[in-house]
Amino acid sequence: MEFSVVQGDIAEESADALVNAAGTSLRMGSGVAGALRRNANGPINDEAMSKGPVDLGEVAVTDAFDLDAEYVIHAAAMPHYGDGRATPESIRQATRNTLERADELGCDSIVMPILGTGAAGFEFERGARLVCEEIDDYEPATLTDVRVIGYSERETEQVREIAATLRD
Repeated sequence: MEFSVVQGDIAEESADALVNAAGTSLRMGSGVAGALRRNANGPINDEAMSKGPVDLGEVAVTDAFDLDAEYVIHAAAMPHYGDGRATPESIRQATRNTLERADELGCDSIVMPILGTGAAGFEFERGARLVCEEIDDYEPATLTDVRVIGYSERETEQVREIAATLRD
């Protein structure tokens, strides 16, 4: 499936669903989760945690509150126990489950960060390749606008370079 790469703060994006890079407890701490929690202006953390814990690689859905989206899909690519580190399989599974859930919800558009990096400790470029490969291989039912977001210019450029290799 084709997707685009954008740069910015996911909490300022507009889509049917925004994706939270979550841990298995679904507690919304820092990074992507913190940005979404702060901008939602509602009990998104409480709602998310009421749906957890979830298994590694699984997802949960909450209301987006004041975010410019209908849903937030919380993708648990990292465990909130043990070493707290994401794995290649947890990143792939969380990405795939996110896309499937977005289709089940009837979403046309979704914005997804690179799961499993940052606090989850997985190397960014490798994580970006895993996420982009899963999106590229996915056959959507309703999704037509999938955006992968990088926060910094450097991250965004890395994701763009990876996406270009998938399209060649």
